[in-house]
Amino acid sequence: MAARAAPVGPCQPCGRCRNISPLHNVAPKATSQEVHDAALQYVLTVSGMPKPSQTNAVVFEGAVAEIAHVTEHLLADLVTSAPPKDREVERETARARTAKRLPEATAS
Repeated sequence: MAARAAPVGPCQPCGRCRNISPLHNVAPKATSQEVHDAALQYVLTVSGMPKPSQTNAVVFEGAVAEIAHVTEHLLADLVTSAPPKDREVERETARARTAKRLPEATAS
């Protein structure tokens, strides 16, 4: 299996080229759209396709819907005693980590 090249610059916010973010125990609660986006990212990654062909579109979208459905149930059934994480604080922490790791990608 060939290694993938690292991206040269920051990615455009298209919603498909990001890592899946944790959706459990965050405030505000994850939306159905966020769950769908995570399912889409998972199916894109597992399939190795940036976009399904017309032939595979129905199967692809069915997989996304099923994974999103199961994920909704998972999130609803998980239990924790930890306080929810603040999304903005988590985003800023991630940005700081990225800036430290890739200073040229964040310099504008």
